[in-house]
Amino acid sequence: MTHSISHTIFNKFTGSRVLSLILFLAFGLGTFSQLNAQVTADRAKLEREKTAIQKRLREFDTVLKKTTDEKKVSVSELRAVNQKLVEREKFIATINKELQLVNKEINQTSSQIKKLNDELNLLKEEYAKMIYTSYKLNQGVNLITFIFSSATFKQFYMRLKYLKQYSDARKKQVEQMEKVSLELAEKQGTLELQKQDQIKVLKQEQEQKKVLDQLKMEQQRMVNTLSQKEEEVKKEIAATKKQQAELNQLIKNVIAEEIKLAKAAEKAEEKPKSAQPKTKKLPNTPQVKKLSASFASNKGNIPWPVDSGFISKKYGTYPHPTLKGISETNDGIDIQTTNNAPVKSVFPGTVTKITTVPGMGGTIIIKHGDFYTMYSRLKTIDVKSGEEVQSATVIGHVYSDEDGYSELHFQTWKGLEVMNPSIWLSSK
Repeated sequence: MTHSISHTIFNKFTGSRVLSLILFLAFGLGTFSQLNAQVTADRAKLEREKTAIQKRLREFDTVLKKTTDEKKVSVSELRAVNQKLVEREKFIATINKELQLVNKEINQTSSQIKKLNDELNLLKEEYAKMIYTSYKLNQGVNLITFIFSSATFKQFYMRLKYLKQYSDARKKQVEQMEKVSLELAEKQGTLELQKQDQIKVLKQEQEQKKVLDQLKMEQQRMVNTLSQKEEEVKKEIAATKKQQAELNQLIKNVIAEEIKLAKAAEKAEEKPKSAQPKTKKLPNTPQVKKLSASFASNKGNIPWPVDSGFISKKYGTYPHPTLKGISETNDGIDIQTTNNAPVKSVFPGTVTKITTVPGMGGTIIIKHGDFYTMYSRLKTIDVKSGEEVQSATVIGHVYSDEDGYSELHFQTWKGLEVMNPSIWLSSK
């Protein structure tokens, strides 16, 4: 009987329950830790995105600072507000993602707390049963008598072993209850912090929506004002188209002349050959190949020609921001930047052309092997034709119009083929 008492107690309370508890703590909480780690990584990524957007928004504010006391509403200002609106909407979208992650964290933590509460209650219940069963089974049995009444030494040893196992099992139960209790308290503290974080993010979202609404009102006011100046705006569009055509013809002439000179030099070094077909690309000399390959390999990583600013007019054809049925075409990009901002070469190359185009100010064309970059609307020019420049070499300073807006026109070409500069420049 005494042997069965210890055996019953040990088997009933130390086997499957303790094992399942250990497995729960090892794997259940381990899984939660993995989930928490992923959410933490996602939160960090969103924080980086928010920081980048906030930096761009500060650039907008810097660029939009006026240099005169009173200004008329212009398309340039509207474009700046439009871009600022886009960035503000991105910022709110990022905050919404962050809020979703906070809610996910709260749900995960609440789930962990429920599981830990259930586990703790079960542990307490089973521990109570263990004590009660131990008391009932051992009534009238003195443990010392139970041990020393063994018929053999082997039985004596096994009874000692069972009693130790039973004692260890009770100790483990107590330890696990303490461990789960501590884990539960920690999770409850985490939940409170997450709820505070949730309130903070919600407040930030509400504040940003107010700013967004104000921007939309400002945008609509500008659209209404500019709509009343339709003829004036149409004249500006016509002038811009003429300036664009002159710029394109300028760079085409420069590139065509480069091709002509390079082919003439090539022919002078070679024996007379049969007539070759016309080409729109520069002859592939070793120098041209090397520089062209280097430029091409840096697609998406080429630095901006100005330190701060944003794209106010993108590449391609798109509707005018205020005039219905009117479209605009841009063979480059226009970058609004700060007053008198230094303009830099985006890649090593040779200054091929320096000129002035009516309405576009100073213009510089730089050759990078088979590629060309063009910089227009410059107030000053700080390089000479034929000069070798490096990446980030200051080549001039941007021009500011009468309303204080400083806008650089930038183009990229490969031979006589115009390209979208946005896909070559690094992301900001």
